[in-house]
Amino acid sequence: MLFNSVSFGIFLIIVFLLYYIVPHKYRWGFLLIASYAFYMNLHLWYGILLFLTTLLTYSLALSLEKAETPKQKQKSLLLGIVPLVAILFFFKTANPIITQLNDWISAGRLTMQPITLTILLPAGVSFYFFQSMGYLIDVYNGKIKAEKHFGYYALFVSFFPQLLAGPIGRADSLLPQYKKERPFVYDNVTYGLKLMAWGYFKKLVIADVFAVTVDKLFNNVEGYVGLAFIIATLMFAIEIYCDFSGYSDIAIGCARLFGIELMTNFKSPYYSFSIREFWSRWHISLSTWFRDYVYIPLGGNRVPKWRHCLNLFLTFLVSGFWHGSSLTYLIWGGLHGILQIIETLLFPKGKERKKHFWQLPVTFILVCFTWIFFRANTFKDALWVISHLFWDASNPANYLKTATICLNLSPLAGIGMCLSVLVLSIYDYISLKCDVINELSKQKCFVRWPVYVLLLVVIALFSEKGVATEFIYFQF
Repeated sequence: MLFNSVSFGIFLIIVFLLYYIVPHKYRWGFLLIASYAFYMNLHLWYGILLFLTTLLTYSLALSLEKAETPKQKQKSLLLGIVPLVAILFFFKTANPIITQLNDWISAGRLTMQPITLTILLPAGVSFYFFQSMGYLIDVYNGKIKAEKHFGYYALFVSFFPQLLAGPIGRADSLLPQYKKERPFVYDNVTYGLKLMAWGYFKKLVIADVFAVTVDKLFNNVEGYVGLAFIIATLMFAIEIYCDFSGYSDIAIGCARLFGIELMTNFKSPYYSFSIREFWSRWHISLSTWFRDYVYIPLGGNRVPKWRHCLNLFLTFLVSGFWHGSSLTYLIWGGLHGILQIIETLLFPKGKERKKHFWQLPVTFILVCFTWIFFRANTFKDALWVISHLFWDASNPANYLKTATICLNLSPLAGIGMCLSVLVLSIYDYISLKCDVINELSKQKCFVRWPVYVLLLVVIALFSEKGVATEFIYFQF
């Protein structure tokens, strides 16, 4: 059940209406049933894996708290972490290995039938595995107490707005919210609906529209050259941001309908003046997870400089692998690690760094360059794109003409894309200083309602085909 499907709209309306009818003491159970129904609508066995993960980590957290010696605590932690990491590793590597075996068998003269097995990666598995592992580590470190109520913990792991692609929640923030009585608050509901509408705008009007051109070029790289790749890379930067932050907005807004506050996942990341700042604004729930559970345990910056640099590199390499075992993801993560190391060496801890305007486009260009590896289907494709970015650039007229032919965009489509990016840029810029939705809500009716209506009309126009396209981060 995708967020951008009619079935989810019907599901959400029913769950929302019943939630405020059900007495408070039963609401956790109602939301838990709704969350499993939401997830198992995708595939029955997804729910089985989710339940087993919940049961394992719930039990081990209790044993962690009862452990009398450090060795017993470590044993309980490893019994939870190792299986989850092993399963995640299996899901991340199985299909690439099988694909390679297929290629070898097809290329050889073997008489056996080619392997056709594919491993179905459960949607959202990386997100709720990380959320569960974070919970175990927090209990181990004494940051939180183990949750005794299985139902509340099960809801923490499976809450449907954040289940498929985050934000990755923390137990110390979410568990108390599930237990607290949540009356119907009009402002909460309207804020949630407005945030969801903005998320749908980013997904349907920007991300899905840009994806058509991006997919055309990156799925057949040898058919294109030059400026078209630069434009397609910039378009992908916008696409992945709007796709993923759009999902996060919908998830956060949806949770608000039930009085639950999820953490902010994006803070205008393309207005960053450094790679370090970019990662403090991009996919915040994941970047802080890696910071707290990988980078800091490795020693963080409380070690010699060479070790600090190694910790940065390893953390981002792990981040790349989290996205997939393909070489392109590892290079993407490694490049971000190297860029962080360069910044650390140029601007040591404690040395104040002044912000200059030129740092903004430079950071954006560096991020976009790394996106080439993230989007390319293979390492070979990424090399083709990079090596042909400036093909025939010495002839500006041909360079521009070739790009026009490759992109094949109508003037109307081009104007529409530019306008949508302009709206996005203005919204993100204003959000650096204030909450745009709150500020708009304070305006007079004749100011805010035309904006609401226009936004809904535009979303409806881009949803007319009724085809729900999957969010990019579902594959991770």
